Amino acid sequence: MTVETQEETYTLDELLASITPNHRLILWNDDTNTFEHVINCLVKHLQYTEAEAEKIAWKVHTEGKCAVLEGSYTEVEVYRKILKAEGLTVSID
Repeated sequence: MTVETQEETYTLDELLASITPNHRLILWNDDTNTFEHVINCLVKHLQYTEAEAEKIAWKVHTEGKCAVLEGSYTEVEVYRKILKAEGLTVSID
């Protein structure tokens, strides 16, 4: 009886992704920022299309918040700082 096994290889990024908990960047509704500003920031910094960014802006407006990015804490924190510098209300979940 012979048993065949297949070796699997993974990159360091794949291994880290499998053991690193994901964090979410949450965009919150506020009374300060206009729809236009929020949409422009999402397009400029997170590479959303205008249509996607508008959909997110409406979700934030109607539901109070929306997750706009998911990733490692380090990655999400970079974008939190960028969007906060633009005046948006953001947090990490």
